[in-house]
Amino acid sequence: MDISPLPFREKEKGVHAMPRKKSLKSVGEKEQRQYEHMKESAEKSGRYGDRAEEVAARTVMKQHKEKGHKKGQ
Repeated sequence: MDISPLPFREKEKGVHAMPRKKSLKSVGEKEQRQYEHMKESAEKSGRYGDRAEEVAARTVMKQHKEKGHKKGQ
């Protein structure tokens, strides 16, 4: 039996590499963490249904702009 880590067992039927996290373009690491936290929280609670990712992204981008940040800051 192969005991290699999950990402390297792609050859087995039905086993895929771990998905990469989506990131927001033009925001810093802090905003990226906020986005992930808001998205996971909304998905867990079922607050926005299928729109959790969109709402989290819009909220983070709104706060980013309100702080006067430019792209990539």
